Amino acid sequence: MRKIIATSGAAALVAALLSLPGAANAAPSDTRQIPSSGTTSIRATAAGAGGLQQPELRAGPDGEGPAVPSARPDPNFKHGIFPKHPLDAPVVPSSAVAATNPAVRASIQGLNHRDQRTANGGNQFSLEPPDQALCVGNGFTVESVNSVLRVYDSNAQPLTGVQDLNTFFQYPAAVDRTKARPVFGPDVIDPVCLYDPDFGRFVVAITTLHVVPGTGDFTGRNTIDVAVSNTGDPRGSWTIYSVPAQNDGTEGTPDHGCTTDKGAHGPCFQDYPHIGGDANGIYITTNEYDLFGPNFNAAQVYAFSKAQLAAHPGSVRVTLVPNLELAGTPGFTVWPATSPANQYAADANGTEFMLSSVAGDGSETGNPTGTAKRLGLWALTNTASLDAATPDLRVTNRLVTSQTYVFPPKVEQKPGPTPLRECINDTTISTPFGPGCWQLFFDPPAPAHDEVISHLDANDTRMQQTWFTNGVLWGALDTAVRVGGKLRAGIAWFSLEPRINGSGKVGGSIKKQGYLALADSDLTYPAVTMLPSGQGAMAFTVAGPSHYPSAGYVPISSSGAVGPIHIVGEGLGPDDGFTSYKAFVGDPPRTRWGDYGAAVTDGSSIWMASEYIAQTCTLQQYLTAPIGSCGGTRTSLANWSTRLTKITP
Repeated sequence: MRKIIATSGAAALVAALLSLPGAANAAPSDTRQIPSSGTTSIRATAAGAGGLQQPELRAGPDGEGPAVPSARPDPNFKHGIFPKHPLDAPVVPSSAVAATNPAVRASIQGLNHRDQRTANGGNQFSLEPPDQALCVGNGFTVESVNSVLRVYDSNAQPLTGVQDLNTFFQYPAAVDRTKARPVFGPDVIDPVCLYDPDFGRFVVAITTLHVVPGTGDFTGRNTIDVAVSNTGDPRGSWTIYSVPAQNDGTEGTPDHGCTTDKGAHGPCFQDYPHIGGDANGIYITTNEYDLFGPNFNAAQVYAFSKAQLAAHPGSVRVTLVPNLELAGTPGFTVWPATSPANQYAADANGTEFMLSSVAGDGSETGNPTGTAKRLGLWALTNTASLDAATPDLRVTNRLVTSQTYVFPPKVEQKPGPTPLRECINDTTISTPFGPGCWQLFFDPPAPAHDEVISHLDANDTRMQQTWFTNGVLWGALDTAVRVGGKLRAGIAWFSLEPRINGSGKVGGSIKKQGYLALADSDLTYPAVTMLPSGQGAMAFTVAGPSHYPSAGYVPISSSGAVGPIHIVGEGLGPDDGFTSYKAFVGDPPRTRWGDYGAAVTDGSSIWMASEYIAQTCTLQQYLTAPIGSCGGTRTSLANWSTRLTKITP
């Protein structure tokens, strides 16, 4: 989930980003003791009805107000600066597409929207996008999305049913539909996952927005919730720690001065969490915003002792490194690196490297051009101090010159059946409420019957997954490219050799970099991972006029060669989810796609997770009972799916 807002002083900040060679800072930090909030396990709850649950969005049967909505768009997602695509988008050759996939050892459909919506007896909201988390180790694979998780074996065969995240983190259901009046549980969103090979523990973390049970309104309280498996078997017990993160001075949090829309003091909100780890710690970074106001603050780091988490004590220390700053601008989406076992940086008593871009969409970074030629290289040093009672973490960063990256265009979709869209536009089909399929969802007056096949969100230029192996730091992000004479969404990838100098400051330069593009197609939401052998892979979604949204990847050779493109899950139809349509989310709609994918290593194997569309059906099939399920392949409001793939290079 992301919240995008506009900032002032853009010209000055852009000038700073273009002129300053680098910066270093030692941010003050605070350490708190966080008591365990209990234990949990992955125990699948019964699935609810898979079709249209009447009434969903129509008025309640008593006529006194709206029924419980099935869909909950991201409540804090705000549109800010949307740069026009500059003429200097890099011109990139089209990559080849492999005809076979000999490295694939397993590839299956993972969690999908039907799993998400029907979990916990159907006491869930429809959520878009899935926001994939993936961690693998000790013979197990854990996948999580908004807002469920599941365990698989080393061949991608399910070992558990589907568990909703509200129940897993010991919260009430997202919405209790069994009550005469609905009772709402917290918004449990943006899952991330990491397997720690040193202690053999799985870690799943989320952002939680707490709500008033009777209304679903946000209370202002939000937490970073961390669940740690007590053993190397994720089917066993987990211990939960809930870190207050509103940072308004309550519950022992620092006061970061967040405000409301009216300028009053208010709570902050930790958005878009990401996870990484080194030999000593596990790190969750966030983007901090006003929860009820317009402002972005800065990236934050929540640091935990890895050894302490693995011991699952009654309380753990968490050290907050607040308000990261880069060359006079707020740090934004500072993604911490993940490493295979024994591939950590020992410099400066333990170092965790991180990467960021300096463009985004411009609203957080103050760069309204939507383009940049620099990356933010970060180091969190003295991480061995996390095992002490009073950790003393240091932050240092530097701007590194890179190839150009540019705010990407939206993704054109190949035409195909979109029964939800067709239902909204229909005015003739008979329903219990009158003529017009639209009446299954909406009270009169009728919505405009002019919905079109959507263009998928291609992200902005924020950094995506970061990986550190053999002393090399890898990352990738979305960019506009010109390929085959057309403007498309593509990928910019980077490898850097970071170092810590004698003064304890980070330095380094680009070792290799490049672009990935495909003619008549768009590539989005990259996730790169690297083996100690020097080989690796990068997962992404392939979509556009030539492909329905599909799961793809490229291998990376030990010499750093990237490609060709492999399609491991060919899409079967267009995206047809509620965020695509004005009738549900207002005008203009924004088709939520991705936010992030995932790729990890496990021994000599690589696992990847990407979003794709695994089904297709006509409006007639959609209206066959149970309505909206299309034979158990989707729900009435969305049809996204994920693909899990294991390769051995």
